[in-house]
Amino acid sequence: MNIRNIAIIAHVDHGKTTLVDKILHATKVFRDNQETGELIMDSNDLERERGITIFSKNASVQYNGVKINVIDTPGHSDFGGEVERVLKMADGVLLLVDAFEGPMPQTRFVLQKALHLNLHPIVVINKVDKPNCRPDEVHDAVFELFFNLDATEEQLNFPTYYGSGKNGWFNDTNVQCEGITPLLDGIIKHVPPPVANEGPLQMQITSLDYSSFLGRIAIGKVARGVIRENQPIALMQADGTVKKSKVRELYVFEGMGKKKVGEVVAGDLCAVVGLEDFNIGDTIADAENPEALPLISVDEPTMSMLFSINNSPFFGKDGKFVTSRHLRDRLMKETEKNLALRVEDTDSADSFLVYGRGILHLGILVETMRREGYELTVGQPQVLVKHIDGKKCEPYENLVVDVPAEFSGKVIDLVTQRKGELHVMETKGEMQHLEFEIPSRGLIGLRSAMLTGTAGEAVMAHRFVEYKPWKGSIPGRNNGVLLSKNQAATTAYSIDKLQDRGSFFVDPGEEVYVGQIIAEHIKPGDLVVNATEGKKLTNHRASGSDDSVRIVPKTLMTLEECMEYIQQDECIEVTPKNIRLRKVMLDEEDRKKASKSVKAEVA
Repeated sequence: MNIRNIAIIAHVDHGKTTLVDKILHATKVFRDNQETGELIMDSNDLERERGITIFSKNASVQYNGVKINVIDTPGHSDFGGEVERVLKMADGVLLLVDAFEGPMPQTRFVLQKALHLNLHPIVVINKVDKPNCRPDEVHDAVFELFFNLDATEEQLNFPTYYGSGKNGWFNDTNVQCEGITPLLDGIIKHVPPPVANEGPLQMQITSLDYSSFLGRIAIGKVARGVIRENQPIALMQADGTVKKSKVRELYVFEGMGKKKVGEVVAGDLCAVVGLEDFNIGDTIADAENPEALPLISVDEPTMSMLFSINNSPFFGKDGKFVTSRHLRDRLMKETEKNLALRVEDTDSADSFLVYGRGILHLGILVETMRREGYELTVGQPQVLVKHIDGKKCEPYENLVVDVPAEFSGKVIDLVTQRKGELHVMETKGEMQHLEFEIPSRGLIGLRSAMLTGTAGEAVMAHRFVEYKPWKGSIPGRNNGVLLSKNQAATTAYSIDKLQDRGSFFVDPGEEVYVGQIIAEHIKPGDLVVNATEGKKLTNHRASGSDDSVRIVPKTLMTLEECMEYIQQDECIEVTPKNIRLRKVMLDEEDRKKASKSVKAEVA
């Protein structure tokens, strides 16, 4: 059977999922009158809300008698672990590049991985219908990027296609045509069919799926031999143990779904049902002559957060899963399919250290757990520090900012405050293109400050580069917070009187508890206030002072913004219905004792 396995890679928002839509439509996966909507592959609720791909997905289409397995990948660097493992299934990649923005940090990251695995690239310059686009310049920049990443002679000789995913055309020259047939022809022409090695069975598990009916499903590409239904196999795990097992059912991808088959030959992607206790990276091998494939390696995490049970006075009001056992089981389950995530136990039985790639990566995990009915407390994100040659080192990132020229000074000022260094400054049309090298610590809280400073115009992207010596302290939040003195419902009367002290995160009538952060103070330093006091009633009335209170609406923050906002001694209480900010130590006296002991240690 004629097969092509292709992964679609690009920087975030360059049009990967839209292109997959067009491929599905062009190959008549759907009936002509079928309502499909847009971004068909983004099936998860969180993906649809945020407009980003988080989990890589497979689809399969038929074109001119050739089966094309398409893999859609995420574009955010935080989900780089997803890209790294699924590239193992591909034989070629479609590298999408925006005709205006050109190659961005993540373009470089995904391309480097693809070239390293010797995959055949096809460059697609997308969005050529945008005003101010510069397809020829972008083509040269892509070539330069290939060269810098030490591509082979064959890889440098890549074919280029131009087009617009939104308008549904792609051509091998920058001339509009009907449909995307030139691109599909190009995939068949330039991507080689998978090499079917002769010999006993070998298949690496690169993804996991779960069905309540079938249980856990292993997905991967058959590297050698043939896999059949009811075949006895050996499951070879990372630690060297070999388990005997049996294939119950086999499925191949067809359109958006799966089709049950009797056997799958080398080179095709398939899903295997019936295996127990397997992990990503394990090899399914022949029962008689088992041989393991090399393990999947993913880049190390760069950030950690402390996850603990919810120990606030409102514990167990909203959630279904509230104990430390629930929390631990859920985190361990996540590490099975999320390769870039690591979980470690701490001294306390109620807390776990979770390591991930960035704030978004950890934020998505917390948000998913919240929606599943978990209650938990998460601490401030910390970067991972390593000691290299006796020196304290921290992760550095390459930060790219595109911003209108009038705001460039503001951006440079913000980044340099956080120990960033400006390396490149170029003009692209009306935009200023800035590249910095900045410690990962400096990125925490930078996005919201930058969007405020540039009236929402800045486009930011960053990519991990390497570990370098520690840059010293980076200033955090300047302002202190207002803390609740009592546990009760807030009143409009009290909030009205306190509004000149800070901007509130709670509305009148909301239940608060002692030690909860209810507002941002206008000055440095924390203040404990009573926001629950009601107005004393008397018989006297005055025409002027008894007017209705005027309350500014509360400041709403997303989970990621809260993560960036909190300081060392603060944490976030996350429940299915609420996200609250609080101090780690709720009692004021305990906080004073703790700060005294810290000062004594420093002295």
